[in-house]
Amino acid sequence: MTKKTILTLVKTVLPLFLGVYLIWVFFAEMTEEAKLLFYKAIREANYFWIIISMILGFVAFLSRAYRWKYVLEPLGYKTKFWNRYHAVMIGYIMNLTIPRAGEASRSAMLYRSDGIPFTSSFGTIIAERAVDLVVLILIACLTAFLGFSDFLEIKSQIQHKFNGSGSNSTEAFTLKMFIYSGIIIIGCVFCYFIIFNRTFRLKVVNFSKDIVIGLLSIFKLKQPFAYLFFTLVIWGAYVAMFAMPFLSLDQTASIAFPGILLAFIAGSLGIMFTNGGIGTFPLLVGLVVAFYIGKDHPNDAQAIGNALGMLLWVSQTLVMIVLGLISLILLPNNFKKEDESIRVSGE
Repeated sequence: MTKKTILTLVKTVLPLFLGVYLIWVFFAEMTEEAKLLFYKAIREANYFWIIISMILGFVAFLSRAYRWKYVLEPLGYKTKFWNRYHAVMIGYIMNLTIPRAGEASRSAMLYRSDGIPFTSSFGTIIAERAVDLVVLILIACLTAFLGFSDFLEIKSQIQHKFNGSGSNSTEAFTLKMFIYSGIIIIGCVFCYFIIFNRTFRLKVVNFSKDIVIGLLSIFKLKQPFAYLFFTLVIWGAYVAMFAMPFLSLDQTASIAFPGILLAFIAGSLGIMFTNGGIGTFPLLVGLVVAFYIGKDHPNDAQAIGNALGMLLWVSQTLVMIVLGLISLILLPNNFKKEDESIRVSGE
């Protein structure tokens, strides 16, 4: 087994193991009575709002694919819309298996369909992620401003749930030191190859140049306002997609918008830690929802919060899996490695 294979397994298995463990925690913390209420809420939810949520997710995916063209065009590449869309969806489904593998998969798929050099399109995706991170930070700041006291209290609850106190804190500190040590070792090995291996050094330099070109393309947009418009459409659809299922349960329908935004931020953080947010997304969203309905429904809060968190996660994940599998089938394989020319397609 090669080192690359081992690294891939570690990157895939560890987050998946954490997600499965958190799913176990998700159900283990509920009493039998809470579990009955949880399943009852799932059965009796108004799935009209869940379907609307799934449709809004599809709108966001289409908008992301359309927006991509605005950073590819300054590099001299014209691509077909549906090829970009299929590449985006395949990227999503790859993120469900290997965390953060979706970006590379998007570039690989666009190379396969339109012959766009991997590093050039990858640079535009990095730029896209930077823009999306800024938007997410702005949403987080707005959320903190609208409900600052709730934000602090929920943050404290999340820290208590995942860090605990006493020996758990010591274990968390040990885990952090282990991770930091691993990062330092990897950094030292990387520096060694950069200094003493000329071939590796040239590959890194060329790779970096292409990525920088992609990043700079965002400052050369011919239609910057169109790019901004579709960015707002994407994130507006994301928030609306997340908010709609709140209307599917009577207990959560009255949660105010700041509470929905807090749950949205919690869910976004959850997706970063495990494959597709398995375990972390429904757990964190459920915790926030339970906080808001706890005053009116103290006995039902945990079960209802978990039910909504699971409804959100399952519906969103199902959409990505189905659409991603369809895109895997439909994406054309037009470009061959032996071709010297880049295939340029009209919109």
